[in-house]
Formats: sequence, structure tokens, C-alpha cells
Amino acid sequence: MTSALLPTYARAPLAFERGEGAWLVARSGERYLDFGAGIAVNGLGHAHPHLVAALTEQAGKLWHVSNLFEIPEGERLGRRLVDASFADVAFFCNSGAEANEAAIKIARKYHASAGNPERYRIVTFEGAFHGRTLATLAAGGQQKYIEGFGPKVEGFDQVATGDFAALEAAIGPETAALMIEPIQGEGGVRVIPHADLRRLRELCDAHGLLLIMDEVQTGVGRTGRLFAHEWSGVTPDIMSVAKGIGGGFPLGVCLATQEAARGMVAGSHGTTFGGNPLAMAVGNAVLDVVLGEGFLDHVQRIALVLKQKLAALRDRHPGVVQEIRGEGLMVGLKLGVPNTAFAAAAREARLLVIPAGDNVVRLLPPLIVGEADVAEAVDRLEAAASSLDSAMRGAAE
Repeated sequence: MTSALLPTYARAPLAFERGEGAWLVARSGERYLDFGAGIAVNGLGHAHPHLVAALTEQAGKLWHVSNLFEIPEGERLGRRLVDASFADVAFFCNSGAEANEAAIKIARKYHASAGNPERYRIVTFEGAFHGRTLATLAAGGQQKYIEGFGPKVEGFDQVATGDFAALEAAIGPETAALMIEPIQGEGGVRVIPHADLRRLRELCDAHGLLLIMDEVQTGVGRTGRLFAHEWSGVTPDIMSVAKGIGGGFPLGVCLATQEAARGMVAGSHGTTFGGNPLAMAVGNAVLDVVLGEGFLDHVQRIALVLKQKLAALRDRHPGVVQEIRGEGLMVGLKLGVPNTAFAAAAREARLLVIPAGDNVVRLLPPLIVGEADVAEAVDRLEAAASSLDSAMRGAAE
């Protein structure tokens, strides 16, 4: 029977019925080790008991009231995020794209409220991915995503990462902000050097610009700090967060300083579902775990174990695995074979990984993985790499 779903995804012929920790169980009963985590979403794995309890309890009380009324759990989650970050205020929404839309609007409104509405342009960086709305597609600037959807939304200028001459040339009297991912996820797990992030901060300060950090994929412990920009010592003015903050429940948030958000007054932005009681209950439960004693230390320790094992894998299969990228448990393998073929070979070995740009596959395991999970994952990567090595040798002969 033909699917009734819009065919915008080339889905693998695989369906899951339940999960437990870092594992998924297919409808056929086969168990898969999940090193994709729903594209960096399921930071606490599947069916985490604390998240299940929080959602179940809230579901029995109240689902939705709208932002026309106070939502105490949202006030609590906002306060916890503000206290744990650079920010003063939070705006809750449902996704990373919505969080980035809010960030863009806050940056533009900041200048307009100061009497400079002409300062609306935002400089972004080649290889970026900021979402699938028309504005965030324009911010990302990747033609393969923009093509066919009419004129590109005006107000975004892209430069290459690390090209500071081009960046300074792009900054003009209409520039409002710079927007960057500390690690480009969809772009191929490309880490922006800490020195470059510090230089971006300096440029923003020198030109009166706002610095926006897109931490949709890198945030909420993924790199071993609550937010990836913390490693560089840089403080943004605005930050978008999603994916891991909901642990699998749709949740996004835009965080900002009071100064950056000075133009956002009653009626200037809104959302029907954002900040609803269900999402707030889950978001608070996620923070209970991620901010718990020793959790981020665990992420850093397991990440080191994973990278050491991956280095040995690369040494054994240099024709397949060419480079290891990333920070914490956001790891990219730059490949010498098509990344789609590698992802399929890994899936045959009952391991789930996520393709990305620049012929990379991402390893984005739940942050709760242990050494046994890592060892098992690398064994399965070994099986995938060996099968591809054999195929390459056979083709050569």
C-alpha cells in the first residue's frame, strides 16, 4: 500500500516499537544500538524512568492552557536555564527552527528598538544548518535546501568559517548580528576553533553586533559541558537550544540577555504550544539529570573512551575512516566511502548512525551510555568498516 505521508524522507525500511536506554527494539524483535539518538535528541536514552514519571504525572493533571496564563513549571524551567547560563530571559517554543526564528527576531528588534531598523542583516557561515523554515533556510544558506521555494528570504550574508577578511568585509551599517553553531552538525561535525569564537565575540563588541549561538545540536551536555560555547570562554547574547532539552519531547528555547531582548515586549512574539505544561515537566526532568552531580563528568569520560577506540578503528581501516572530528559525544567520522553506504553497513550490524555533510557520519549516542555500550558500538563499526573494506578490495580486483 502506498504511504499517505508526504515523501520528503527516504526512510530506512525499519520500524521500532520500544526502546530502553541506548537500545531500540524493532518490530521484528531485533535489537539495535542507537548511536543516533533521534539526531541528538534522546540525550537520556529511551524510556528513562525519571522522564517517563514526569510526563506521566503531568499528563494526568494538565496538558495545555496557552501562554495567556501563567505556567509555573515554565517559570521554573526558565529560571533554571537562566541560572545555569549567561542569559536573563527565556522564550519556550517547540523546535530548533522556532528557537532560531526567535533568535533572529530578537536580534533585529534589538536594533529597531534603538532607532536603527536598517540594521537587520545577519552574517552566517557556510556549511551551517539553522532549520527548515524559510528564514532559517536562508540563514543556513545551503542551496540544496533553498532551491524551489521561491526567492530567498532577504537579510542574510554567508561567509566561510575562519575567513575573517571576508567576515569583516561583510559587516556593514545594516548588520545586526553574527550567528554560528559552535560545531556544525549537519555540516559535517566541523568544530569551530575556540580562538575563532573569541574573535567573533571581539568583532561583535567592536561593531555593536549581537552574537547568536545556535546550540540546537550541541547543547544540553552533548559536548561534556551544559553548552558547547562554554569550552571557549565566549559568552553569546542570544542562544537557541532544542533537541536534548526535551529528551525526545518537542521542546525548544531561545535564551538571551536582558539587553539583547530589550525590544521584545508584549505582543512582539508568540506561540500557541510553546512552553506547555507537558513540555515543561519533561524539560525540568531532563535538567534534573543533566545538572546532577557527576553527569557531565561522565559524558567527558565516556567521550574520551569512545575517541580512543575510534582512533584504533581508523588505524585498522584508513581507507574507510579518514578522520575523527567533534567534541564530547558529538563525533563525526570523515569517510573514504559514501556515508550512506557506511550508515547502511552499520545498520546491517545493528548499529544506528546519522549521515551528515562533507561525507561524514555522526555518532550521537545517548549521554547515558557506558563503556560496555561504547565497546559494543565500536565492534559493530568494525564489522561495518570490514565489510566496506572487503567490497573495496573486490572492486579493485
